[in-house]
Amino acid sequence: MKHTITLILCAVFLVGCAQKKRPIQGETEFQRELNAQYKDASTSPLKEEDRKSFTGLDFFKFDSIYVVTAQFIRTPNENPFKMKTTTDRLPVYVKYGELLFSLKGEDFKLNIYQNQGLIEQEGYEDYLFLPFLDETNGLESYGGGRYIDARIPKDDTMVIDFNQAYNPYCAYNDTYSCPIVPRHNYLRIRIEAGVKAFKKH
Repeated sequence: MKHTITLILCAVFLVGCAQKKRPIQGETEFQRELNAQYKDASTSPLKEEDRKSFTGLDFFKFDSIYVVTAQFIRTPNENPFKMKTTTDRLPVYVKYGELLFSLKGEDFKLNIYQNQGLIEQEGYEDYLFLPFLDETNGLESYGGGRYIDARIPKDDTMVIDFNQAYNPYCAYNDTYSCPIVPRHNYLRIRIEAGVKAFKKH
């Protein structure tokens, strides 16, 4: 009898632990890493009340159609400029290049940028910033557009994986200062990939 009670208590304990420590959700490694980051209090942009009830971000289903190989055209001698943000902060960027690609039979162009302050930090020397707007904004995705992280390519092509598009931190918490996507980077197409709009609790 004692043995049976012990087994029951162990089972209850294990179930309780499993409920408290839920597995990180996500269909892809990118999704799992992002969810882990947002769940962790030390790295999450979420407000505390949202983080406590956080189980995972909403993503469009991974679709290889939105992994495109773009022609990368370097644009040297560009003048640095102050990029507008959601606050008075004006970080200095430079247009680093242009990306030309086809998607669903249509041709598109995106400008890609380099943050002149960030490249001073170790590990970000070759970091590039790809913000974009598309026709899901304000519907399934965040109204202010989304971002993709990139690195300087070694040749004249770059793979753009829109499945790795994520929201500015401002989508979760208005205490952040986020770059506003330049209008030049508006894509007249629905990009049904990446992170969806955040449903606040």
